[in-house]
Amino acid sequence: MVLTRKSVFGKGRLVLLSFLMFFIELALIRWIGSNVIYLSYFSNFVLLGSFLGIGIGFLRADSRIDWFAWAPVILAFLVGFVLISPVTVECAGSQIIYFGCTPSGLPIWVTLPVIFLAVAVTMAAIAHGVARSFVEFEPLEAYRLDILGSLAGIAGFSLLSFLSAPPAAWGGTAAAAFIALYWPSFRLIQIVAVSAMMFMLGKESLTPGDSWSPYYKVTVFRRSPGVYNLNVNGIPHQVIESTVERRRTEPVYFLPYRRIRSNPLRNVLIVGAGNGSDTAIALAAGAKHIDAVEIDPRIYQIGRQMNPEHPYQHPQVSVHIDDGRAFLERTHSRYDLILFALPDSLSLVSGQSSLRLESYLFTLEAMSAARKHLTPGGAFGMYNYYRETWLLDRLARTLEIVYGSRPCVDTTAGNVGRFSLIMVGREKSDVSCATVWKPGTQWAAGPISDDRPFLYLRAPSIPRLYLVAIAGILLASLLFVRGTGGHLGQMRDYLDLMFMGAAFLLLETKNVVQFALLFGATWFVNALVFFGILLTIYAAVELAAHVRFRQPAPLYILLFASLALAWAIPPDSFLSLSVPLRFATAVALAFAPIFLANLVFAERFRSVGSSTTAFGANLLGAMAGGVLEYSSLIVGYQSLLLLVGVLYAFAFFFGRLHHGTQAAAPTSNAQAVLG
Repeated sequence: MVLTRKSVFGKGRLVLLSFLMFFIELALIRWIGSNVIYLSYFSNFVLLGSFLGIGIGFLRADSRIDWFAWAPVILAFLVGFVLISPVTVECAGSQIIYFGCTPSGLPIWVTLPVIFLAVAVTMAAIAHGVARSFVEFEPLEAYRLDILGSLAGIAGFSLLSFLSAPPAAWGGTAAAAFIALYWPSFRLIQIVAVSAMMFMLGKESLTPGDSWSPYYKVTVFRRSPGVYNLNVNGIPHQVIESTVERRRTEPVYFLPYRRIRSNPLRNVLIVGAGNGSDTAIALAAGAKHIDAVEIDPRIYQIGRQMNPEHPYQHPQVSVHIDDGRAFLERTHSRYDLILFALPDSLSLVSGQSSLRLESYLFTLEAMSAARKHLTPGGAFGMYNYYRETWLLDRLARTLEIVYGSRPCVDTTAGNVGRFSLIMVGREKSDVSCATVWKPGTQWAAGPISDDRPFLYLRAPSIPRLYLVAIAGILLASLLFVRGTGGHLGQMRDYLDLMFMGAAFLLLETKNVVQFALLFGATWFVNALVFFGILLTIYAAVELAAHVRFRQPAPLYILLFASLALAWAIPPDSFLSLSVPLRFATAVALAFAPIFLANLVFAERFRSVGSSTTAFGANLLGAMAGGVLEYSSLIVGYQSLLLLVGVLYAFAFFFGRLHHGTQAAAPTSNAQAVLG
């Protein structure tokens, strides 16, 4: 193989284009969810728009108009719209709970469609540039370079998350990539668009009181002398004040220590420690040692700096920046008191699932794990603003099942909802109740499980609000495909790749939530999973490049066998294993189907007649898989594997005509590049 300067440049350009596409997709998912209030509750909304746009960009690779030239202009419009248009969510429904609902800005039926389409158009413009570079290579080589760029994208975005970088850093990274790709023919309109985007993101990043964590935009402002409000993503989240002031204004936070009987408080665990207020109260109550667990490093830093009691500097306090459920599964300590202190995250684990950061804290399995860490005479308590009676009933019923007795419930009326403390002793006599829980609804919502950890969804169903949004997404997608000159008929030969895309998105989602359960719902675990998935894909592509699998049937058989094994072994069965063994078994079980599925995909992709049409079909299939992800609200995550198996069966059926075909002859450009 002779590598020319042109071929090296072409490969580098495709890798950089793929980096830009994946990086901006991640940045939009992260940034829009932080600025458009409640968008996070619509699960994979931005991801679906991204897949739609990327698919369209590839399907229209032969367009005479250079869409990529307009990418920064469209992106600047999207940034401007998001910054001036907060979203309003109707909170009257009782099917699913939204926290902090405050009507403001444009109505949801205006804002969300505009954002969805703007994301799709932005990603279509960028993907068009990728697609035009894609066709210069053999399909499999182009796919390999695309994966390398995606790996660089996740690595770059993860590094910025680790550094708690503001949006200006994300925008600067994208701007640098745009400049490198347009150079030396950078047009005036592109310069103006990139400059406008950087100005808006720079202004936002320099807003007094604002800072960025891996999960939120965090805002701190002074409410009164010595009292500060801490908002996340524009929603009131915490108050920083002294213990004396807290005792005066909200004495309910001190109730757990009045409910315990003869408890020495030698060791206390606080999950959701936040800015340290709950830790300061525990110290004031006489706790000898406290393990304070907080998932967000920025909120911890703010508490360390601004909490007037300075609880995190106290020698009796050990701070753990970690997911609460993961800490419970790893620690060997036992506690006289375990408190879940308002651990409502207001954020999703990733842009492609309905899993929130705190979802695995309130399952039946999590409550059982907490009980195992209580000392004789110990007690468990949790408090929050439970805005619906059925939600309080669900949690109280869960504790009744785990502990064998009804918990204590103390409820205080407030301006933003009923603040309630739910508390239970390891034994019934370990707590002193003023009021014992009695179901407040005729139909008490049952406990949630690790397989269906949807605390704020009353019953297994897809809420009407989601159904309306899904219908709108599908209609907009169909109109967008036809409006851009795309024809669904051109994908007829690649129906198998569409089904592969749908199946793979569901398989990827399943692995993200599985690793969140096994190792914590932190941004770092999430980044490692995506990086591992991309590495697995890359390994499959490299193997397919050197070894031909002319008969895909054996690969499909192995794929179905690996899916059956993953379905038969529930993820929570690994929790009893040591962390190294848990990691090894989880990786083997989760990544084997991904590796085999991508061997099938790579073997099929090498022989396609049009790599851009085939890849576009695959991406639109992934979008369909994103819509199907909502079915997890009904059937749970483990059952998604059954749906994955059905989709791959359809892929095998529709791909049977292509089985055993030879690779298509490379284009003249590819021949010149690869020699």
